[in-house]
Amino acid sequence: MRKIFKIRVGKNIQALRRKRGLTQEQLAELIRTSYKYMQRIEGRTPPDIRLSTIKKIADALKTTPANLLTI
Repeated sequence: MRKIFKIRVGKNIQALRRKRGLTQEQLAELIRTSYKYMQRIEGRTPPDIRLSTIKKIADALKTTPANLLTI
């Protein structure tokens, strides 16, 4: 279940990122993380993501953390 949740969060991030017209590289730059980390978050085996990182991503995508965490 945990992996499914992380994959869903990654898909939510990916969908909103694309809606905003951002690449993974651009989003990574906005939140000051590596492009590879963004790839992993949106990939098949996402890492655990800190809540502070979820907040940064939400801010960059002009949404709320709750919106990203909705499954």
